[in-house]
Amino acid sequence: MTEMLKLRDLDNTAFNPFFEERFFFGENEDPYPLLASLRAQNGAMPGDYREIMGLGPDVTFPTGIPHFMILSYEEVTRALQAPQIFSNRAYTFNIGASFGRSISTMDPPEHGRFRRIFQKIFLPQYVKKWGDSIVDPVVNDLMDSFIGTGRADLIQQFTLHYPFGVIYRQLDLPPEEGKLFHKLAVTQTLVSFDFKHGSEANAKLGEYFPKLIEQRRRQPGDDLVSLLAQAEVDGEHLPEDVLVSFFRQLINAAGDTTYRGTSILLAKLLEHPDQLALLREDRSLLPNAIEEALRFDGPVIEQARWAAHDVQVAGVVIPANSIVHVVAGAANRDPAKFDDPDRFDIRRPNANRHVSFSAGPHICIGQHLARVEMMRAMTAILDRLPNLRLDPDMPPPAIRGAMMRVPHHLHVLFDPK
Repeated sequence: MTEMLKLRDLDNTAFNPFFEERFFFGENEDPYPLLASLRAQNGAMPGDYREIMGLGPDVTFPTGIPHFMILSYEEVTRALQAPQIFSNRAYTFNIGASFGRSISTMDPPEHGRFRRIFQKIFLPQYVKKWGDSIVDPVVNDLMDSFIGTGRADLIQQFTLHYPFGVIYRQLDLPPEEGKLFHKLAVTQTLVSFDFKHGSEANAKLGEYFPKLIEQRRRQPGDDLVSLLAQAEVDGEHLPEDVLVSFFRQLINAAGDTTYRGTSILLAKLLEHPDQLALLREDRSLLPNAIEEALRFDGPVIEQARWAAHDVQVAGVVIPANSIVHVVAGAANRDPAKFDDPDRFDIRRPNANRHVSFSAGPHICIGQHLARVEMMRAMTAILDRLPNLRLDPDMPPPAIRGAMMRVPHHLHVLFDPK
């Protein structure tokens, strides 16, 4: 009989990390005019992105070191493709503190060795199978709970839950363990400003996953834990600490960004009924609509790097051992790359040139899965919620955040079935 593993909840079981994370990511209504003003001055400049956006500093970063921002599309893409200069060491302070030995903190050649093993599992042909066997059932189960009512808050009743439901099923966790996993995974990201709760969540996930990996190695299935525990390239398997870190980071790196990206796409389509009508008439526009939402208001605005050497960017000298804020949100609205960049347009020809999934060797491993999840969720909404529209009696959606963006509510009406 398989041993039933149990996650341990926080000592303060009433603690709500979902509320506290808003303080860390910010509640900024529209950071883009300020980003446009800064980018117009120069493609790079001194400054701490968080402080410029009115947020407190990331307390995990070393004190007394200089901070710089890279803002233009040209310089952002150049930096993301040069890990030998712009190192991911910056993430050892916060992601490393939250998740341990993550590939997000690694540089070549170590990063490439382990990434190849992860990529073997996340190839498009495997991800498509998950779309049929996992994503569709999760999406339809959630929609069944409100489809007969003719109204919903699509954030609180749908987009906030479906990517995480996918992850629970991928990991083959019991439903009650999945919800606690989500809570602990979000709590551990708060270590940058709430060390007490963040470190407690770190410890409790850190004791759970080695036991889960050992169990699945003894009794493997077709779940993601079993697949990654056995995956190898050229005879090399993933070290346990790297594997544990990946699972600790998964719900944030995969679930959180997909939830935010889908929520933003829905909000913008409902705010632009002409665009929603275009999509209803021509479903072939859906892949590009997803890319445009990721470009227009991507879920992750800023990516951190560490200057490994002295370097000059757009005429600005960045000394070695500086924190460099690579501002993807500014690059995605750069008029030098995107015509009329502040306009949401699902027919934009180069929408997929955004850097919301990063670029270069650290481009998101789960980008194919995120796109499949968003495609399946949007297809179900278009198929099953006819005459979808904003509820005029409720507040309109308000996308918020300076670090990670999302509307917290999206009140809609539709014709019930």
